[in-house]
Amino acid sequence: MLVLTLGSLFDGISVFPLAARLNGIEPVWASEIMKAPVSVTKRHFPGMLHLGDITRLNGGKVPPVDIITFGSPCQNLSRIGDRQGLGGVKSSLFFQAIRIIKEMRDATGNIFPTIAVWENVMGSLVSGNRADYGAVLAAFTGRAVPMPASGRWANAGMVRGAGIDLAWRLMDAQYWASPRLARRQRIFLVADFRGRRAAEILFKPRTVQHITVAGGKGGNPAAQGNRGPFIETGGRIPQVRPFQMYRMRAAAVKQNHAQFIGSFGREGDPYTTILSSRAAPFAFWYEDDQAGGCIRCLTERETERLMGLPDGWTEFGVTGERISPTQRQRALGNSIALPCACYIMAGIRETID
Repeated sequence: MLVLTLGSLFDGISVFPLAARLNGIEPVWASEIMKAPVSVTKRHFPGMLHLGDITRLNGGKVPPVDIITFGSPCQNLSRIGDRQGLGGVKSSLFFQAIRIIKEMRDATGNIFPTIAVWENVMGSLVSGNRADYGAVLAAFTGRAVPMPASGRWANAGMVRGAGIDLAWRLMDAQYWASPRLARRQRIFLVADFRGRRAAEILFKPRTVQHITVAGGKGGNPAAQGNRGPFIETGGRIPQVRPFQMYRMRAAAVKQNHAQFIGSFGREGDPYTTILSSRAAPFAFWYEDDQAGGCIRCLTERETERLMGLPDGWTEFGVTGERISPTQRQRALGNSIALPCACYIMAGIRETID
């Protein structure tokens, strides 16, 4: 099997490297500045280089890799952010990643990287009156990409030209594992610099690889059952439902009693979007005591499971220190769902082989 290597920019807690390793791709280096995520990553990937601040990197001087992944900061692109777009201080770091890719390709005679994968919030499709996503495509292709006749960017699409092949797709994590994960809609863009394989990587049906053991030292096996209803029950049967705050507010205004009760969650409701800024509440009760139920927030382990991650992935740092609950939830909220990353890495592995 061909040896493939990966570098991860804006690495966070190394979900892309974990997905790569699960598909026979070697993570070589990562760039991240937040201390807690770096410590988590060093625990699971002790041999991976840590390059630090992306703004200080020269792509021509770091070890060349086949694949570069990056989920650049989304705060200025998100619908719940400040909506400054790619001109915002944080989201403009996207162009630093593009710079590094170009520097590496210049230094290696356009051999490395072969593939780049970019991830961001679905708000990037509409940010800046839809001009920001056009800027993203132009940054990859080196030329302006015209807006479709519809006046909006589709949730899936392709741009094919001389020297580069692009495909993107909106993926919702809740549909990429069974039983469902958390609702998490993200744009994934694949750029192929040496072929026409982006669509095959991103659109071809394939089985998502399930996680059975935690990667690296210090983790516990992931749950094989439903990742959402994780409660130490002592033999009692728990009922767990995602709490629908907006549904409750609408029901209260309309004085609709049935809808109000339904806001405590219906069978099959997807779990709410996991945010880095606040914990997601859900309704919980025991089957024999519905009146004694409550609304509470997810634990860190529950959040890991709703992201498809192994149990305890963010619990400890490199020296065995415990990562605080606040830092764990923030890191998980800023991360990506593992099954989505695994699907893309499996596509790269399969297509390049």
